[in-house]
Amino acid sequence: MPEGLKLDTPRVDDGAAIWRIARDSEVLDLNSSYSYLLWCRDFAATSVVARGADGEPVGFVTGYLRPEAPRTLVVWQVAVDESQRGRGLAGALLDGLTERVAHEKDIDRVETTITPDNTASNRLFTSFAERHGAAVEREVLFDPGLFPEEGHLPEVLYRIGPLPWTAPPR
Repeated sequence: MPEGLKLDTPRVDDGAAIWRIARDSEVLDLNSSYSYLLWCRDFAATSVVARGADGEPVGFVTGYLRPEAPRTLVVWQVAVDESQRGRGLAGALLDGLTERVAHEKDIDRVETTITPDNTASNRLFTSFAERHGAAVEREVLFDPGLFPEEGHLPEVLYRIGPLPWTAPPR
């Protein structure tokens, strides 16, 4: 974890800051500000923020447990404030969240989708899998033709697991 920062569970009053970080990333599909408030209320247990010395969020990961596969954490978005980039914060956020959720919810896999042009996310999730000795499977989940707007790239599903800290089989 980069010095001077701490991981925390998001609160509803973090929603606006998380929305701004997502907007300023200029890479993420920006959701409505309302959706980030809801996310901080309804999915706080499967999300994380990094707080600076002033207590304000400087990075976040949003996630949820897949209803059809409740031992799978789906990572929805990862973003770090520009002032904090290049310090390993995205990896620390992802590690911290998955370890916490693994112990609380007994997950054994992580899934996310990444467009082929998002080199930073590809590196983040590939290095996450390598750090934890987990396999990565990739396949196109959503073809461009499924999106209503022109020019959307395919969304490639990354399926990572099994994770090393999972509980033994029951």
